[in-house]
Amino acid sequence: MNTAAPRIAALFTSAVLGLTLLAGCSSDNVDCGLDQCTVTMERSTSASASVLGVEAKFVSADADTVTLEVAGEQVQLTKGQQAVDVGGLQVSLDSITADQISFQVAR
Repeated sequence: MNTAAPRIAALFTSAVLGLTLLAGCSSDNVDCGLDQCTVTMERSTSASASVLGVEAKFVSADADTVTLEVAGEQVQLTKGQQAVDVGGLQVSLDSITADQISFQVAR
């Protein structure tokens, strides 16, 4: 009995799954794990990232609050606030500086 074919099929399936997971984050400013990504953006109105299959765009920020558009919905995030559900994803703010923001998106 030849056991090479099932092994090759399993290896191919694992490789495709791995590439699919990595494709969930397609921007240079996105760092992903298995089901969670950290996004770092410049505080500019043109900043955006593709993350876990949705587009996240910077809208505005002040000292404590960031407004983002995630999956077509605007959401306000405050540092220390629990994650907010947006389009089936959990979004939370990590940090705000004078130059950039950092937030997490999780499944």
